[in-house]
Amino acid sequence: MSASTEKKNRQAARAAGTDKKTLAAQEEAKKRAKSRRNWTLGTIGVVLLVALILFLNSGFLYTHTTAATINGQSYSPAELNYYYANQYNAFIKQYGNYAGIFGLDTSSGLAGAAGQSCSLLEEGATWKDYFLQSAYAQIEQNQALVNYAKENGITLTDEELAEIDADFADMETYAKTMGFSSADNYLEANYGNGVDSDIVLSAARESALASKAYSQYQETLSYTDEELEEEYQSFEGIYDYFDYAYFSVEATKVTVEPETEGEEATEEVTEETLAAAKETADEIMAAYKEAEGEDVLQRLSDAANAVIAGQEATLSSRASGGSLGAYQEWLMGSRKAGDVSVIEDSDGEGYTVVAFISRDDNHYATARVRHILVKAEADADGNYTDKAKETAKLRAEEILAEFNAGDKTEESFAALAEQYSEDEGSNTNGGLYENVPKGQMVEEFDAFCFEGHKKGDTAIVYGESSSYAGYHVMYYVGEGELYSNLIAENSLINEAMSEWMNAMLEGYEPSTGFWLRLVG
Repeated sequence: MSASTEKKNRQAARAAGTDKKTLAAQEEAKKRAKSRRNWTLGTIGVVLLVALILFLNSGFLYTHTTAATINGQSYSPAELNYYYANQYNAFIKQYGNYAGIFGLDTSSGLAGAAGQSCSLLEEGATWKDYFLQSAYAQIEQNQALVNYAKENGITLTDEELAEIDADFADMETYAKTMGFSSADNYLEANYGNGVDSDIVLSAARESALASKAYSQYQETLSYTDEELEEEYQSFEGIYDYFDYAYFSVEATKVTVEPETEGEEATEEVTEETLAAAKETADEIMAAYKEAEGEDVLQRLSDAANAVIAGQEATLSSRASGGSLGAYQEWLMGSRKAGDVSVIEDSDGEGYTVVAFISRDDNHYATARVRHILVKAEADADGNYTDKAKETAKLRAEEILAEFNAGDKTEESFAALAEQYSEDEGSNTNGGLYENVPKGQMVEEFDAFCFEGHKKGDTAIVYGESSSYAGYHVMYYVGEGELYSNLIAENSLINEAMSEWMNAMLEGYEPSTGFWLRLVG
C-alpha cells in the first residue's frame, strides 16, 4: 500500500473515530465513567445504610410495629418490652440472690436471658421464653379485667387517677438524679427500647383499673358459717397448730469399707446402730412414762437426762399440721396432753421421742387492736441502748397520759395514732390492726391481744424485732373473726377467683409476629 493510501486511511479512521488513539481514549473514558458510577452507587449505599441505622435507632420500629396481638389488641415491641422487663424484675425481687437455684445467671441482666436455658420450662426453652410467657399472662389478665370493668361500669375516680399521676410527677427529677437526661431515657434504659413515660403511665392506669375490677368482684363473694366450717374440716388438720416436745437419738455411723477396689470408705448407719438408737429412745420413753408432772417438756428432759446424762428435750415452735414431717400421722391422731411415742426419723438415721402437748384447731376469735409505736433510737452500730429504750418508754407513757386526759374514746386514740405512731403499716388508719391471729405479732404485742381484755383496755408493752425496738401503746378494740373461718374463707375465695379468671381468659392466646424479635 502506498504512503498516500495509508495517509488517506488514517484520516478516514480518525474521522470515523476508529483510530488507535481515539479507541484508547474512548476506553479510558469508559473506565472513568464506570468508576464514577461505582463511586456514586457506593455513596448512595452508604447513605442508605446510615439512614437505616438512624431509623432503627430512632425507636420508630419499637413503637410503630406489632410484636404480639392478644384478643384482637396489638402490642408494640416497646409495650411488650415494658411487661417483659417487669416480669424479670419481679422474679429478681422475689428470689434475689437465690435466682441461681433456678439456673438464672443475673450477672448480665435481662439481656442475658435469651442465652440461658430455663429450668422451669420444657427442654430447649430459654429464660427469655419464660419471661415472655409471664408478660403475656399479665397482659391477658389485665386486658380481661379491664374489659370486665368496662362491661360493668367500673372506672377509676378522679382521686385514683390523680394518685397514679402523682407517682409520675417527680420522675423527671428522679431520672436526672440517676444521671439520665430525661425520664424517657431512664425508662428506656431500665425497661427496654422504646419504653417511655406514655407507655408506663398507660400501663399503670390499666393495671389500677384491672385491680379495682378484681377487688370489686371479690367483694361479691360471701359464705355462711356452715360453708366455712365445712371447708376448714376438709383440710384434715393441715392448718392446725401443734405444740410438742421431742428428743432425737441419732444412730452412730460406722466406717464401711468399699466393696470395689479404689473406692473410698464411707460413714454409714447400720442395722445394728439403728437398732441401738431405737433401744435408747425406748428407754427414754419408759423413763418419761414413769416420771410425774404436767410439764411435758420438763418430764421429757428429765427422762433424757436419766438415760443420757446432760441431755435436754426440745420444745417445738408451734408447728402447723402440714409441716410435721415424720411426726404428722401420730400427732394428728387422737392425742391428749402427755401422750408419748418413739418415731423413726424420715432420713432413717435415728429415732425421736415425741411427747404431745396441745393442738390448736384455730377455732378462736382473732383480735382487733389499735396501737401507737414509739421506736427507740439505734446507735451508730445499730444497737439499742438501755437509755434509748427508756427514752422511748417515757414518750409512750406521755402519749398514754395524753389519751387518758381526754375523752378516752377509740376515735381519740386513733387520732393520736395518726399523729404520733411510727408504725408505717398502721399510722394512716388510726393504728388499727384487724383479725390479728396468734403468733403474728412480736411476743408482748401478741400476749396483749389474747389476755382476755375488754374494749377500751390500754397498756404499754415492749416490742423488738429485726427492724426496730420500742414500745407500743395498746388499745383493745374487741374480738375479730374466727381464725378458722378466715383460713377457710381465704381458700374458698382463692378457688372462686381462680375459676372466674380462667373462664374470662378463654381465647386470650397471644399471636406473635416478625417484630417480636425486637423484644428483650
